[in-house]
Amino acid sequence: MSTAPEQPHEPKPALVFDDPLDQSASDDTDRGWGERPSGDSAADLRRFLDEKPPHHI
Repeated sequence: MSTAPEQPHEPKPALVFDDPLDQSASDDTDRGWGERPSGDSAADLRRFLDEKPPHHI
């Protein structure tokens, strides 16, 4: 019987016991909520009209 050659094992990631509330999450920013950075009021109006539900016409 042949045995497969041993492949080098990657080290397992270390456990981190830091306080998770000290770290900021992606939804702590406007970008995390899907906001797009813009300063163009015409682009904002166009986006509003494009995303307006049909029952708000």
